[in-house]
Amino acid sequence: MSEYTEDRIKIPFGEKYLDAVFSVPGASDSVKHGVILTHGAGGDMNFPHLVSLANYLATHGILCLRFTCKGLNLVYRTKAYRAVLEFLKSHEEHKISSVFLAGRSMGSRAAASLMREACENDDEFIQGLICLSYPLHPANSKGKLRDEYILLLTKPVLFVSGSADEMCDQNLLKSVISKMTVPTQIHWIENANHGMAVKGKATEDVMAEINTHVFSWIQETINNL
Repeated sequence: MSEYTEDRIKIPFGEKYLDAVFSVPGASDSVKHGVILTHGAGGDMNFPHLVSLANYLATHGILCLRFTCKGLNLVYRTKAYRAVLEFLKSHEEHKISSVFLAGRSMGSRAAASLMREACENDDEFIQGLICLSYPLHPANSKGKLRDEYILLLTKPVLFVSGSADEMCDQNLLKSVISKMTVPTQIHWIENANHGMAVKGKATEDVMAEINTHVFSWIQETINNL
């Protein structure tokens, strides 16, 4: 593990700016890989799970850029995500060779939408997708699957979901994954709901489990490049 620094920035988005934070590994000159991370429909980039993951990745040598976009429209959120990606690609100070797109809940839907574009365009800069609490369906409507983007992906995908997530039925997600043709992995947080809360288990322990698994999957994916 190593130290890291945080750099708060504003990313141009049309006539607006998106608040964002770089979590930069201490040995920044040797950093080759990064993660873009965003939040769900509620909250912002300071959601504790996102901050914890960003800091963990940075202390383990992976650049993390997390950002806030509070729009509730998926098309709008995807456009914002695209602006952040283009910003990172052209950033002079933090040059990396590849990036993973990641998001929590609605943020993971935006990441998946952008990943679909990357797969269609064969964008080699983007290596994989990380979906935290992917909202596969509305809480009370298991018949309305949100699988239209993930079924079209051609790059590795990691799902981290609670086994008691009211918006991601285990059997339904397994069924969707069975139709995918790319390396796909699910990590279930036992008894966690959509917010990754587990009765009787400390939040810090849940976050530690998520962080270590995400990092392990990134390492494995990079090694298979």
